[in-house]
Amino acid sequence: MDVFEAICERRSIRAFAGRPVGDADVWRILEAANAAPSAGNLQAYEIYWVRAETARWALARAAHDQEFVAQAPVVLVFCAHAARSGRRYGRRGETLYAVQDATIAATFAMLAAVALGLGSVWVGAFDEEQVRSVIGAPAGLRPVAILPIGYPAEHPPATPRRSLKEIVHEVA
Repeated sequence: MDVFEAICERRSIRAFAGRPVGDADVWRILEAANAAPSAGNLQAYEIYWVRAETARWALARAAHDQEFVAQAPVVLVFCAHAARSGRRYGRRGETLYAVQDATIAATFAMLAAVALGLGSVWVGAFDEEQVRSVIGAPAGLRPVAILPIGYPAEHPPATPRRSLKEIVHEVA
């Protein structure tokens, strides 16, 4: 599957088949995330790979009881590493670039999952402190995205998008 197919095929999957995801596929997803661009190539993010069922249920509770988080066999939590970016870029690096780095890496992971025949959904609604506690992340890391990943048990249709005429503003 090429990148354009992966982009067009990606859907928010909230129902997962009971099939496990192989470690080799997870590592391919993580390699794709690691290839994502980042400010100053600092890669100001950390990724937590959550396998344990009890931890996945704790993440689901931290995500305001979104149970599909626990039902995915793999959950990746992307955290911004503010200090890593802040050393070079100061406050803007801490508050923006590190978050951008983590979110770009998460996006690459989502597209890699699609290319492997897997599904995922971006979860941004959660209690940061609870998530940090579940994954054992230090205070300097800020969870910014939870990605449950698994084989889809649903195939939702594409959602409507705004037209390019609405969102693109050409400056000549």
